[in-house]
Amino acid sequence: MNAGRIRLRQTLAFWGPLGLMLAFLLLPFYWMVLTAVKSRQELLNTPNPWWSFHPTFQHIVRLLTGTEYGRWFLNTLFVSTGATLLSVTCAFLAAFAITRLRFRGARVLSTMIFLCYIVPPTILFIPLASVLIDLGWFNHLWALIPIYGTFLIPFSTWLLIGFLRSIPRELEEAARVDGASWLRIMVRIILPLSVPGLISAIIFCFTLSWNEYLYALVYMFSSQNKTVSVGLITELVRGDVFQWGQLMAGALLGTLPVVLVYFFFVEYYVAGMSGALKE
Repeated sequence: MNAGRIRLRQTLAFWGPLGLMLAFLLLPFYWMVLTAVKSRQELLNTPNPWWSFHPTFQHIVRLLTGTEYGRWFLNTLFVSTGATLLSVTCAFLAAFAITRLRFRGARVLSTMIFLCYIVPPTILFIPLASVLIDLGWFNHLWALIPIYGTFLIPFSTWLLIGFLRSIPRELEEAARVDGASWLRIMVRIILPLSVPGLISAIIFCFTLSWNEYLYALVYMFSSQNKTVSVGLITELVRGDVFQWGQLMAGALLGTLPVVLVYFFFVEYYVAGMSGALKE
């Protein structure tokens, strides 16, 4: 009996706080699903706010047929994918040069790169707006790709620097003895071993690009160039009228790509972050 009580207490001590934290984290998603499937009458007047007695998909249908949500979704996917590829490529090349080429001031440079990530985007969007106007890139969707790189590349570089430092130098030294060039070492040795770190950087960049709001709001003003985060707020909120059903449906559908990315690559993400934090 005593042993059983001890095991029960240990189980409750472990799963109790974990269950409360899980419920706290999943509550917003449950509320989004609940609001998305409630009828308009239930949204305005319902005896039980935590349940839907007459679920409907009318908000999702209206969102997909009555707005440009499909285009916003594709715009967000295009910008997020492009910004992720650009940022991770530049970050990997910079991290490789800093960690493996051994030039003077490498550590100072890595610290300065990370400090660039700390600069708030609200400080940068005014000078960036002037640059975009001078280049004629204003209200061009593809212009968001290099813009997002201004805050994605610094952190990704810092993340990959920590991960690449965990790779033994004996591997590249053996390759140098065999006559391999730095390019061959980077492509054939360092790159395959950096997959967990690269996937961590990809998830980080994709998530931030997908959820970014300020730059997409300021630099894109036409409806066809808006992203999901901007389109939902600017098109479905008119004055003091909130289309809550469509808003929650759009938010729910907008979270699916990020959820899928985390679901399939969470193990690599944890491994990459663990390798980066060792340094």
